[in-house]
Amino acid sequence: MAASVVVAVGTVTGMIRALDDERGTNTARPDASGATLLVPLPDVPSVSNSPSAKTSSSARPKKTAATGAVRKPRRTATVSPRLYRHPESQVLDWVRAHPDDPRTEVIADRIADQPAAVWFADFTPSTITSRVRAVTSGAAAQDRVPVVVPYAIPDRDCGGASEGGADDFDAYDAWIDDFAAGLGSGEVVVILEPDSIAQSDCLSDAQRADRFTALARAGRVLKAADPKARVYYDAGHSDWNPAGQQASLLKQAGAASAASSDGIFSNVSNFHATSAEIAYDRQVLAALGGPAGLGAVIDTSRNGNGAPADGQWCDPAGRKIGRAPTLDTGEARIDGYLWVKLPGESDGCKGAAGTFTASYAYDLAR
Repeated sequence: MAASVVVAVGTVTGMIRALDDERGTNTARPDASGATLLVPLPDVPSVSNSPSAKTSSSARPKKTAATGAVRKPRRTATVSPRLYRHPESQVLDWVRAHPDDPRTEVIADRIADQPAAVWFADFTPSTITSRVRAVTSGAAAQDRVPVVVPYAIPDRDCGGASEGGADDFDAYDAWIDDFAAGLGSGEVVVILEPDSIAQSDCLSDAQRADRFTALARAGRVLKAADPKARVYYDAGHSDWNPAGQQASLLKQAGAASAASSDGIFSNVSNFHATSAEIAYDRQVLAALGGPAGLGAVIDTSRNGNGAPADGQWCDPAGRKIGRAPTLDTGEARIDGYLWVKLPGESDGCKGAAGTFTASYAYDLAR
């Protein structure tokens, strides 16, 4: 069972653009895992055509369409003081271009304001160093930690909607060298090649061995280039491979070695509840072995309602944003909750894969 589609061929961004190239009141509530979520809002509100509608939303109180009563500004999920929000993304582009859309405030407050991963999903060797450096230097200037996603492994997505990547492993190794050169010397979280390990059953034994060799090398190169980099390897999610099987694959790819790995990531672009992922990741780590300091990060961007019972992974209805990104989870061996897949960027059903769809974003956020 593959994770959700990430980015289609020809898109320049993935979840967040990595530069050029290519039912109730709005209050916080806990989910079953203790994560802070937001109570859903009503359907799309109406928008006023009066001159005051052009006034900045931060400069005036809001009135409800039904009663005209002044309501308090919406409460957003807590924003991490440590994680970096890249200033370029599809959701930010949409918010800036649609100041009067009745959905804009909700999308801005609940999605666009949150730090999320920056994907490098196009194979562009000539510019990858400068593009990575632009993100990491921007984060360093704000004393924040960026989350970056190298996504160019050969035979990516087993020929699915996110197919692409480098032509061969020599090219991939060189690309990773150039990627690492842009990391700088500050803290950075690296989500190394989503689906590359859990979704490797389409490969022959020889092809899988080549991929795992390249992944192990990539981890070593990234950590050597920036000793403060934390590199995490693909563990799929709690409803994919059994923990022992996934751990065996991870070990072959270098994830148990301190020279290449800080642990694992799970639930990228998927919907499984945080509590399920915590339990699963601990099982994988226990089976993996390796240094005691290995941990896990979980993609909580769209898991507020958990996964649909029918297993649907492509923009399923009824999902909600999950816990806000943080590097302080309070959970043993869980290093962070991250927004790796940016809510509102389609899996390929509500819009073209990897593109922002406002209606989808609003449904997730409200």
